Amino acid sequence: MPLDSAVQTLLEQMAGLPPFEVSTVQDARASTAAFVALQEPHRQVARQVDTTYSGPSGELPIRLYVPEGAGPFPVVSYFHGGGFVTGDLVVSEELCRVLANDVGAIVAAVGYRLAPEHQFPAATDDTFAALKWIEDNVATFGGDPTRLAVHGDSAGGNLAAVAALRARDEGGPSLVCQALVYPVIEPYANTPSRDEFREGFVVNAAGMDWFWNHYLADGTDPGNPYVDPSKAQDLTGLPPTLIVTMENEVSRDEAESFGAQLAEAGVPTEVVRIDGLVHGVYWITAAVPRGNEIRALVVRFLIEQFAPTLEGSVQ
Repeated sequence: MPLDSAVQTLLEQMAGLPPFEVSTVQDARASTAAFVALQEPHRQVARQVDTTYSGPSGELPIRLYVPEGAGPFPVVSYFHGGGFVTGDLVVSEELCRVLANDVGAIVAAVGYRLAPEHQFPAATDDTFAALKWIEDNVATFGGDPTRLAVHGDSAGGNLAAVAALRARDEGGPSLVCQALVYPVIEPYANTPSRDEFREGFVVNAAGMDWFWNHYLADGTDPGNPYVDPSKAQDLTGLPPTLIVTMENEVSRDEAESFGAQLAEAGVPTEVVRIDGLVHGVYWITAAVPRGNEIRALVVRFLIEQFAPTLEGSVQ
Protein backbone atom coordinates (compact mmCIF):
# COMPACT_ATOMS: atom_id res chain seq x y z
CA MET A 1 0.00 0.00 0.00
CA PRO A 2 1.16 3.61 -0.55
CA LEU A 3 2.43 5.48 2.46
CA ASP A 4 -0.26 7.41 4.29
CA SER A 5 -0.13 11.02 3.06
CA ALA A 6 0.37 12.38 6.59
CA VAL A 7 3.23 9.94 7.10
CA GLN A 8 4.80 11.07 3.83
CA THR A 9 4.60 14.68 4.99
CA LEU A 10 6.14 13.77 8.33
CA LEU A 11 9.02 11.92 6.67
CA GLU A 12 9.68 14.87 4.39
CA GLN A 13 9.81 17.18 7.41
CA MET A 14 12.23 14.82 9.16
CA ALA A 15 14.49 14.44 6.13
CA GLY A 16 17.03 16.99 7.35
CA LEU A 17 17.29 15.62 10.89
CA PRO A 18 20.12 13.27 11.88
CA PRO A 19 18.91 9.68 12.29
CA PHE A 20 19.17 7.97 15.65
CA GLU A 21 22.23 5.96 14.67
CA VAL A 22 24.38 9.09 14.40
CA SER A 23 22.83 10.89 17.39
CA THR A 24 24.09 11.31 20.91
CA VAL A 25 21.94 9.86 23.66
CA GLN A 26 20.98 13.38 24.72
CA ASP A 27 19.94 14.34 21.19
CA ALA A 28 17.96 11.13 20.77
CA ARG A 29 16.09 11.87 23.99
CA ALA A 30 15.35 15.39 22.79
CA SER A 31 14.05 14.04 19.47
CA THR A 32 11.66 11.70 21.27
CA ALA A 33 10.53 14.45 23.64
CA ALA A 34 9.68 16.59 20.60
CA PHE A 35 6.86 14.16 19.74
CA VAL A 36 4.74 16.09 22.27
CA ALA A 37 4.39 18.86 19.69
CA LEU A 38 2.77 16.36 17.30
CA GLN A 39 0.06 15.29 19.74
CA GLU A 40 -3.56 16.25 20.31
CA PRO A 41 -4.42 18.47 23.30
CA HIS A 42 -4.59 16.48 26.51
CA ARG A 43 -7.99 15.12 27.44
CA GLN A 44 -9.15 15.50 31.01
CA VAL A 45 -9.33 12.50 33.31
CA ALA A 46 -11.13 12.35 36.63
CA ARG A 47 -7.91 12.12 38.59
CA GLN A 48 -4.17 11.91 38.08
CA VAL A 49 -1.99 10.46 40.83
CA ASP A 50 1.77 10.87 40.77
CA THR A 51 3.53 8.52 43.14
CA THR A 52 6.45 6.08 43.25
CA TYR A 53 7.06 2.36 43.38
CA SER A 54 10.03 0.52 44.83
CA GLY A 55 12.31 -0.77 42.11
CA PRO A 56 15.52 -2.75 42.60
CA SER A 57 17.53 0.49 42.66
CA GLY A 58 15.12 2.59 44.72
CA GLU A 59 11.99 4.65 44.18
CA LEU A 60 10.84 5.25 40.60
CA PRO A 61 7.92 7.28 39.23
CA ILE A 62 4.54 5.87 38.38
CA ARG A 63 1.56 7.92 37.24
CA LEU A 64 -2.04 6.73 37.52
CA TYR A 65 -4.78 8.08 35.25
CA VAL A 66 -8.20 7.42 36.75
CA PRO A 67 -11.32 7.73 34.55
CA GLU A 68 -14.72 9.07 35.43
CA GLY A 69 -17.19 6.67 36.97
CA ALA A 70 -17.52 4.28 39.83
CA GLY A 71 -14.80 1.70 40.37
CA PRO A 72 -13.33 -0.69 40.86
CA PHE A 73 -11.79 -0.14 37.44
CA PRO A 74 -9.72 -2.57 35.40
CA VAL A 75 -6.06 -1.61 35.24
CA VAL A 76 -3.64 -1.22 32.34
CA SER A 77 0.05 -1.23 33.23
CA TYR A 78 1.64 0.82 30.44
CA PHE A 79 5.34 0.75 29.55
CA HIS A 80 6.43 3.53 27.20
CA GLY A 81 8.54 3.05 24.11
CA GLY A 82 11.74 4.81 23.17
CA GLY A 83 14.23 2.07 22.41
CA PHE A 84 15.08 1.48 26.10
CA VAL A 85 17.06 4.75 25.83
CA THR A 86 14.50 7.54 25.38
CA GLY A 87 10.91 8.32 26.38
CA ASP A 88 9.25 9.12 29.68
CA LEU A 89 5.91 9.76 31.35
CA VAL A 90 5.58 13.17 29.66
CA VAL A 91 5.70 12.12 26.02
CA SER A 92 3.25 9.26 26.65
CA GLU A 93 0.79 11.27 28.76
CA GLU A 94 -1.60 12.19 25.93
CA LEU A 95 -1.96 8.53 24.93
CA CYS A 96 -2.49 7.34 28.51
CA ARG A 97 -5.28 9.83 29.08
CA VAL A 98 -7.04 8.63 25.92
CA LEU A 99 -6.77 5.00 27.01
CA ALA A 100 -8.03 5.70 30.53
CA ASN A 101 -11.13 7.47 29.22
CA ASP A 102 -11.91 5.22 26.25
CA VAL A 103 -11.29 1.89 27.99
CA GLY A 104 -12.74 2.99 31.31
CA ALA A 105 -9.64 1.74 33.09
CA ILE A 106 -6.95 3.05 35.36
CA VAL A 107 -3.82 3.43 33.25
CA ALA A 108 -0.67 3.09 35.33
CA ALA A 109 2.21 4.64 33.35
CA VAL A 110 5.50 3.24 34.59
CA GLY A 111 8.81 5.07 34.69
CA TYR A 112 11.88 2.87 34.47
CA ARG A 113 15.64 3.23 34.26
CA LEU A 114 17.00 3.94 30.80
CA ALA A 115 20.07 2.72 28.96
CA PRO A 116 22.93 3.23 28.49
CA GLU A 117 23.25 4.44 32.07
CA HIS A 118 21.26 1.37 33.15
CA GLN A 119 21.52 -1.57 30.77
CA PHE A 120 19.66 -4.88 30.69
CA PRO A 121 18.16 -6.17 32.93
CA ALA A 122 17.41 -2.83 34.62
CA ALA A 123 14.33 -1.95 32.54
CA THR A 124 12.68 -5.35 32.85
CA ASP A 125 13.50 -5.59 36.56
CA ASP A 126 11.92 -2.17 37.09
CA THR A 127 8.80 -2.78 35.02
CA PHE A 128 8.18 -6.17 36.61
CA ALA A 129 8.59 -4.62 40.07
CA ALA A 130 6.07 -1.96 39.03
CA LEU A 131 3.61 -4.61 37.89
CA LYS A 132 3.77 -6.26 41.30
CA TRP A 133 3.40 -2.87 42.99
CA ILE A 134 0.30 -2.18 40.91
CA GLU A 135 -1.26 -5.48 41.92
CA ASP A 136 -0.59 -4.75 45.58
CA ASN A 137 -1.62 -1.07 45.65
CA VAL A 138 -4.04 -0.18 42.87
CA ALA A 139 -7.13 -0.97 44.93
CA THR A 140 -6.26 2.09 47.01
CA PHE A 141 -6.91 4.22 43.92
CA GLY A 142 -10.10 2.47 42.83
CA GLY A 143 -8.55 -0.27 40.70
CA ASP A 144 -9.39 -3.96 40.47
CA PRO A 145 -6.15 -5.96 40.75
CA THR A 146 -7.91 -9.07 39.41
CA ARG A 147 -8.38 -7.33 36.03
CA LEU A 148 -4.84 -6.34 35.15
CA ALA A 149 -3.31 -6.02 31.67
CA VAL A 150 0.12 -5.08 30.37
CA HIS A 151 0.53 -2.78 27.41
CA GLY A 152 3.44 -1.16 25.64
CA ASP A 153 4.70 0.17 22.34
CA SER A 154 8.07 -0.43 20.66
CA ALA A 155 10.58 -1.16 23.43
CA GLY A 156 7.68 -0.89 25.84
CA GLY A 157 6.00 -3.70 23.91
CA ASN A 158 9.08 -5.81 24.52
CA LEU A 159 8.97 -4.97 28.23
CA ALA A 160 5.26 -5.81 28.39
CA ALA A 161 5.83 -9.19 26.74
CA VAL A 162 8.73 -9.92 29.09
CA ALA A 163 6.64 -8.85 32.09
CA ALA A 164 3.96 -11.33 31.02
CA LEU A 165 6.59 -14.09 30.81
CA ARG A 166 7.96 -13.20 34.22
CA ALA A 167 4.50 -13.03 35.75
CA ARG A 168 3.84 -16.55 34.49
CA ASP A 169 7.23 -17.84 35.62
CA GLU A 170 7.51 -16.04 38.95
CA GLY A 171 4.09 -16.58 40.50
CA GLY A 172 2.08 -13.65 39.24
CA PRO A 173 0.53 -11.17 38.99
CA SER A 174 -2.23 -12.86 37.03
CA LEU A 175 -2.87 -11.00 33.77
CA VAL A 176 -6.07 -10.73 31.77
CA CYS A 177 -4.24 -9.86 28.53
CA GLN A 178 -1.31 -8.12 26.88
CA ALA A 179 -1.49 -5.51 24.10
CA LEU A 180 1.72 -4.94 22.15
CA VAL A 181 2.00 -2.11 19.62
CA TYR A 182 4.83 -2.51 17.09
CA PRO A 183 6.91 -4.32 19.71
CA VAL A 184 10.64 -4.79 19.14
CA ILE A 185 11.23 -8.44 19.88
CA GLU A 186 14.50 -9.77 18.48
CA PRO A 187 17.83 -7.91 18.69
CA TYR A 188 19.51 -7.57 15.32
CA ALA A 189 16.71 -9.52 13.61
CA ASN A 190 17.33 -10.87 10.12
CA THR A 191 13.96 -10.41 8.41
CA PRO A 192 12.58 -9.20 5.07
CA SER A 193 10.98 -6.13 6.67
CA ARG A 194 14.32 -5.13 8.17
CA ASP A 195 15.84 -5.13 4.69
CA GLU A 196 12.88 -3.56 2.90
CA PHE A 197 12.55 -0.63 5.31
CA ARG A 198 16.23 -0.37 6.18
CA GLU A 199 16.30 3.41 5.56
CA GLY A 200 13.85 6.29 5.53
CA PHE A 201 11.05 5.17 7.87
CA VAL A 202 11.53 7.05 11.20
CA VAL A 203 13.63 4.28 12.79
CA ASN A 204 16.19 2.83 10.37
CA ALA A 205 17.67 -0.63 10.73
CA ALA A 206 20.91 0.98 11.90
CA GLY A 207 18.91 3.08 14.35
CA MET A 208 17.30 -0.03 15.78
CA ASP A 209 20.76 -1.56 16.24
CA TRP A 210 21.86 1.68 17.96
CA PHE A 211 19.12 1.26 20.53
CA TRP A 212 19.89 -2.43 21.12
CA ASN A 213 23.61 -1.67 21.45
CA HIS A 214 22.86 0.82 24.21
CA TYR A 215 20.48 -1.55 26.01
CA LEU A 216 22.60 -4.70 25.88
CA ALA A 217 25.99 -4.64 27.55
CA ASP A 218 28.88 -6.48 25.92
CA GLY A 219 28.50 -10.18 26.63
CA THR A 220 24.72 -10.10 27.13
CA ASP A 221 23.08 -13.09 25.50
CA PRO A 222 20.61 -11.71 22.91
CA GLY A 223 18.78 -15.03 23.11
CA ASN A 224 17.91 -14.56 26.78
CA PRO A 225 14.09 -14.77 26.80
CA TYR A 226 13.94 -11.68 29.01
CA VAL A 227 15.74 -9.85 26.20
CA ASP A 228 13.92 -11.61 23.36
CA PRO A 229 10.65 -13.19 24.52
CA SER A 230 10.40 -15.20 21.30
CA LYS A 231 13.32 -17.29 22.59
CA ALA A 232 11.36 -18.61 25.58
CA GLN A 233 11.32 -22.41 25.47
CA ASP A 234 7.64 -22.45 26.41
CA LEU A 235 5.05 -19.80 25.54
CA THR A 236 2.04 -21.69 26.86
CA GLY A 237 -0.03 -20.15 29.61
CA LEU A 238 0.50 -16.56 28.52
CA PRO A 239 -2.53 -14.26 28.46
CA PRO A 240 -4.59 -13.41 25.36
CA THR A 241 -2.52 -11.15 23.15
CA LEU A 242 -2.99 -8.37 20.63
CA ILE A 243 -0.03 -7.44 18.43
CA VAL A 244 -0.37 -4.42 16.13
CA THR A 245 2.29 -3.87 13.47
CA MET A 246 2.87 -1.19 10.86
CA GLU A 247 3.37 -2.13 7.22
CA ASN A 248 6.43 0.08 6.76
CA GLU A 249 8.80 -0.67 9.64
CA VAL A 250 11.87 -2.75 10.31
CA SER A 251 10.40 -4.55 13.34
CA ARG A 252 7.22 -5.69 11.57
CA ASP A 253 8.22 -9.26 10.77
CA GLU A 254 9.78 -10.11 14.13
CA ALA A 255 6.60 -8.94 15.90
CA GLU A 256 4.34 -10.90 13.57
CA SER A 257 6.52 -13.99 13.95
CA PHE A 258 6.21 -13.70 17.73
CA GLY A 259 2.44 -13.58 17.32
CA ALA A 260 2.56 -16.78 15.25
CA GLN A 261 4.62 -18.46 17.97
CA LEU A 262 2.10 -17.46 20.62
CA ALA A 263 -0.79 -18.81 18.56
CA GLU A 264 1.10 -22.06 17.94
CA ALA A 265 1.52 -22.38 21.72
CA GLY A 266 -2.25 -22.11 22.17
CA VAL A 267 -2.33 -18.50 23.33
CA PRO A 268 -5.41 -16.65 21.96
CA THR A 269 -3.64 -14.19 19.69
CA GLU A 270 -4.68 -11.50 17.26
CA VAL A 271 -2.10 -9.92 14.94
CA VAL A 272 -3.16 -6.86 12.96
CA ARG A 273 -1.00 -5.11 10.38
CA ILE A 274 -1.97 -1.54 9.48
CA ASP A 275 -1.06 -0.61 5.93
CA GLY A 276 0.57 2.69 5.06
CA LEU A 277 1.84 3.54 8.56
CA VAL A 278 5.25 3.56 10.23
CA HIS A 279 6.84 3.04 13.62
CA GLY A 280 6.11 5.78 16.16
CA VAL A 281 2.69 7.02 15.07
CA TYR A 282 0.89 5.70 18.17
CA TRP A 283 2.05 8.82 20.00
CA ILE A 284 1.46 11.44 17.29
CA THR A 285 -2.14 11.36 16.11
CA ALA A 286 -2.25 15.13 15.57
CA ALA A 287 0.44 14.74 12.90
CA VAL A 288 -0.74 11.33 11.66
CA PRO A 289 -4.49 10.97 12.32
CA ARG A 290 -4.54 7.35 11.20
CA GLY A 291 -2.58 6.57 14.35
CA ASN A 292 -6.04 6.58 15.92
CA GLU A 293 -6.63 3.26 14.15
CA ILE A 294 -4.03 1.72 16.43
CA ARG A 295 -5.71 3.22 19.47
CA ALA A 296 -9.12 1.93 18.39
CA LEU A 297 -7.74 -1.61 18.10
CA VAL A 298 -6.14 -1.44 21.53
CA VAL A 299 -9.23 0.05 23.16
CA ARG A 300 -11.52 -2.56 21.60
CA PHE A 301 -9.24 -5.42 22.64
CA LEU A 302 -8.87 -4.22 26.23
CA ILE A 303 -12.60 -3.65 26.67
CA GLU A 304 -13.35 -7.13 25.34
CA GLN A 305 -10.77 -8.79 27.54
CA PHE A 306 -11.77 -6.90 30.67
CA ALA A 307 -15.46 -7.74 30.23
CA PRO A 308 -16.12 -10.77 32.49
CA THR A 309 -18.51 -12.37 30.00
CA LEU A 310 -15.98 -12.11 27.15
CA GLU A 311 -12.85 -13.49 28.82
CA GLY A 312 -10.48 -14.94 26.24
CA SER A 313 -12.80 -14.08 23.36
CA VAL A 314 -10.13 -12.96 20.90
CA GLN A 315 -9.20 -15.67 18.44
